[in-house]
Amino acid sequence: MYVVGTAGHVDHGKSTLIKALTGIDPDRLREEKERGMTIDLGFAWLKLPSGREVSIVDVPGHERFIKNMLAGIGGIDLALLVVAADEGVMPQTREHLAIVDLLQVKRGLVALTKVDLVEPDWLELVQADLADTLEGTVLAGAPLLPVSAVSGQGLPRLLAEIDRQLSETPAKRDIGRPRLPVDRVFTIAGFGTIVTGTLVDGSFQVGQEVEIQPNGLRSRIRTLQTHKHRVDSAVPGSRVAINLAGLATEEIARGDVVSLPRWLAPTQVVDGRLRVLESAPKPLAHGATVSCHTGAAEVEARVSILDADELAPGSSGWAQLRLAGPVAVVKGDYFVVRTPNATIGGGEIVDVHPRRHRRFQPALLAALATKQKGDPEELARQALAAKPPQEAETVAKLAGLTLAETRAALEALQARGEVLTIGGLFVDAVAWQQLTEQMLSVLRAFHAQYPLRRGMPKEELKSRLNLPPRLFAVAAERWLRDGSVIEEGAQARTPEHAVRFTTEQSAKIERLFSALRRERFAPPSRGELEQELGIEPAVIDALAELGRLIKLTETVVYPTDTYEEMVAVIVEWLRSTGKITVAEVRDRFGTSRRYALAILEHLDGERVTRRVGDERVLR
Repeated sequence: MYVVGTAGHVDHGKSTLIKALTGIDPDRLREEKERGMTIDLGFAWLKLPSGREVSIVDVPGHERFIKNMLAGIGGIDLALLVVAADEGVMPQTREHLAIVDLLQVKRGLVALTKVDLVEPDWLELVQADLADTLEGTVLAGAPLLPVSAVSGQGLPRLLAEIDRQLSETPAKRDIGRPRLPVDRVFTIAGFGTIVTGTLVDGSFQVGQEVEIQPNGLRSRIRTLQTHKHRVDSAVPGSRVAINLAGLATEEIARGDVVSLPRWLAPTQVVDGRLRVLESAPKPLAHGATVSCHTGAAEVEARVSILDADELAPGSSGWAQLRLAGPVAVVKGDYFVVRTPNATIGGGEIVDVHPRRHRRFQPALLAALATKQKGDPEELARQALAAKPPQEAETVAKLAGLTLAETRAALEALQARGEVLTIGGLFVDAVAWQQLTEQMLSVLRAFHAQYPLRRGMPKEELKSRLNLPPRLFAVAAERWLRDGSVIEEGAQARTPEHAVRFTTEQSAKIERLFSALRRERFAPPSRGELEQELGIEPAVIDALAELGRLIKLTETVVYPTDTYEEMVAVIVEWLRSTGKITVAEVRDRFGTSRRYALAILEHLDGERVTRRVGDERVLR
């Protein structure tokens, strides 16, 4: 399905020509019919000689309604520039042509209307002037076809030329992410809210849940229509009317976008390549305020020029547009900027969620150029470099590529070693190395701060790296597999890290174990040991982590061999008698109730024993 859009000066016969071609009057408003002038967007359709059915968007030509024209011209496949032969090129001819050029509408032709009103010599002069006007634009060399909507002269040739050009036009891409920029909202009694627009990037089906951005409203598609016929599915490139369930017309506005839930995030900042028209009255200054038109949306914007202090008429540069309100756009969308009275420029969006930039940064300008012109491999790698490991679907979204293009690019990058796969996720090799170095740096800093701890808690490492749980899990698995990290239970350490005691600490440790073994089953408390021996708490914690000490409580510690001997005795007792009390443990080891209770509660925690009233039994 394709869309043809008209362009041209007011009263040059756009609507009359469309009615002659289709039999449909695109002027739907009473005021339009009374004034004989298109004020808002009009729509029609026709079947070409080949049998191909196309939609037509008729736009207003009067300078006061350029904003309405901009709401409808986006998304067209072929521009039909209408110029009246009796008047020739006029101001809105030039402005509409400039807009078509800024939006990079690759195909088009010129319909020279009202040829029945002029002499052949005059027609030749108008054609020559038109050819000069088109030079340097996307319509340079476009066919100039004399027609008359009144007599029918030239209409068959015009239809044939439209048919020929559309036969050479690639079909609209379908990447499974449908977007319908809303250019009209109305209600029909008994049906409710209807929105219309040109569908791009995917298909819609009746019954499908949809989301209307930028406000995040949810709805469901009740019915779909194309050219006033109900359809079960609407395809990319078609003009579509959607009956939305559960929403009032007041909740939706021109410029909103209907899409699938949870993927199209609105933005108030975009980066783009901005070209100022040669016809602009003055340079565009850094910090200027303009109105920005993209899709069917219009929003005020402040222009931050990133590589110059101003852009002279006819020049281009990189710019960040800071928008006064949110819009729903994607990379590759085009935009037009205007002052209140004139179109001054426009360009292509290359990043829809950028950070605030410092100006005159060579690395930034190079990155923007790659985003604009880079091939799929460059775009995929750039997307991976910007974020941690990702699924192919996420890379496709960030890079503005189809999933098939993304997978092919990732395979090529993997073959060259520029991209790695970890746990089913893709990661840029350089970004992975940087993340690995960051991880090692965090661990080394922890080891330096706590040299007597075996490792850093993995939860703390995840928090320090600021990684989502799934990404940390797959990254940690890869680090363990390649030996970058050693796992110590719930802790992680670098391969070279080991707990090492100083000579002084080693001497104190010997005295510690001597003190513990003097009264094997009723040893001094931890606090007494630290005070009497001058041993640091960190040394005792390290001995416990290394398994040389067992901490029953914060105050009771045993050498591991003593603890294991006590556990063996208690377990054997339980196997013989079936139960044991605190008093029996106290008496068996000649200790106090404090120590007997400490070891039994510890064994409860270790799930060796279970308390039943005042007794313990084996689990």
